[in-house]
Amino acid sequence: MANTATATRHVTEQFDAVVIGAGFGGMYALHTLREQGLNVRAYDEASGVGGTWYWNRYPGARVDYPGGPFYCYTFSEDLIKEFDWPEKQPDQPTVLRYLNFVADRLDLRGDIELETRITGAVFDEAAQRWEIETSKGTHVRAQFLVCAVGALSATHIPPIPGVDSFKGERYHTGRWPNDKKVVFKGKRVGIIGTGSSGIQSTPVVARDAAHLTVFQRTPQYTVPAGNCPTDQALVAEARADWSKFRHIMLTTPIGAPDVPTTVRACEHTPEQRRDTYEAAWRKGGLGPILVTTYCDILTDKQSNDWLAEFVRDKIRSAVQNPEIARKLLPSYLIATKRQVMDEGYYETFNRDNVNLVDLREDPIIEITADGVRTQSGHHWLDMLIFATGFDAITGALQKINPRGRSGVPLTERWAARFNSYLGVTIPNMPNLFMIHGPESPCVLFNMPLGAELQGDWIRECILHLRKHGIGSIEPAPGVDLAWAKEVEEVANLSLFPRTESWYTGSNIAGKHRQFAVHLGGPAYFARLREVAERGYEGFITEPERSVAAA
Repeated sequence: MANTATATRHVTEQFDAVVIGAGFGGMYALHTLREQGLNVRAYDEASGVGGTWYWNRYPGARVDYPGGPFYCYTFSEDLIKEFDWPEKQPDQPTVLRYLNFVADRLDLRGDIELETRITGAVFDEAAQRWEIETSKGTHVRAQFLVCAVGALSATHIPPIPGVDSFKGERYHTGRWPNDKKVVFKGKRVGIIGTGSSGIQSTPVVARDAAHLTVFQRTPQYTVPAGNCPTDQALVAEARADWSKFRHIMLTTPIGAPDVPTTVRACEHTPEQRRDTYEAAWRKGGLGPILVTTYCDILTDKQSNDWLAEFVRDKIRSAVQNPEIARKLLPSYLIATKRQVMDEGYYETFNRDNVNLVDLREDPIIEITADGVRTQSGHHWLDMLIFATGFDAITGALQKINPRGRSGVPLTERWAARFNSYLGVTIPNMPNLFMIHGPESPCVLFNMPLGAELQGDWIRECILHLRKHGIGSIEPAPGVDLAWAKEVEEVANLSLFPRTESWYTGSNIAGKHRQFAVHLGGPAYFARLREVAERGYEGFITEPERSVAAA
């Protein structure tokens, strides 16, 4: 039965496409669709552009991917030449400044409505249009809905007893305030969580706080960022021959400028392996450690174990107290959780004003009005920081909860598994596209570059539909299951599925377990092109109806 319940609503604005989000993905989607003459509007609940980089203002926030001129838009040589990156691993203010530069350079602001949250979206089957509601009470109609809501944007705070009772200052790293400076000096601060944001913020907070207590849920492997001023010779080389560097990024597993090694760890002696690890450790960054050392770190357990033990030795040597070092030692397969980079994280625990609470041995009983009570006693705090991450990859879109055919909401369709086709479309959700959705490379590929490539595919698909008078497109029945099998088969070639992480949803109570990332890298984007070249194989379409133009 057609869903026409919203057809009688007063529609105040009409667009060819609506984009949700004004981060890397949303801004590119807006730009590339608008360049083709489409009438497009983007919406974002923030008061400025930037997406993840608008909200994650926590102390120490930096790019944990090969930065400089590589964590940015790659489609325009002018943008590459016109923006100067001061550091190898840019900090949050620099990335946000870059995204504002792009918004101005491409004249995007006039088509972005900020401080506006999408509160609902329903597909009108008769009109072949999405009916969209905003937090400002406006109703918008668009043929296409592009969801660039961010893989790491739906913040999560675990349901700890008394979580809302704390009376001091309280923050989440993923929603750090932009209207005031958070002052740590003279305060007793607690940080719950030791993922990326917890590890990046800990050394910075410790330098100013009277006392810092780190509540560790899971010890992590973290590698030196090796941050330094940008290599100007490298920048000059990239600007002189950007096509060469972009080609390397397009052909490497994570979209990095580092050319992967083909050497397996077992081909070297223990002494050679240690020398190789040491050289990468001194250089710093994810590329040297994970891409240029050995090719089988994420596919061969023995290779993974050798690197993991090397990093554990680094922890033991960095931390003066053997008992604290023991608590900081991870045991999972290295890099199968989000691999973190740091600037003096382990050394921070040598400070007299820093205390580590291992929640595996001393769990939290409750949060109180003035601190945190663990099994061993009470920790008095003036400030509590939740570095507890996100309902990753799927959470932000589920919060919007669009309703597709027959009015069925996304949360119902995704109750058992996060099904998609190609990681960019969802069964029974016509004309809805995702950037960095589940079952795409999203968080394990260069995200600005991945957003461009997915955005280009979405653009070409929309142009194809308009050229051929097609009113709607959606995955054919069953193709999502075949796609899920392909994603799973690629994942099972790696060590990733062996570890519980937010890649699998294990950080959210009640969320079903599914490794929701396609690990194919360049092969994934080749599949996108292949599907398009075969006339959008695996999709079903409907011709444009005259009622849609009414």
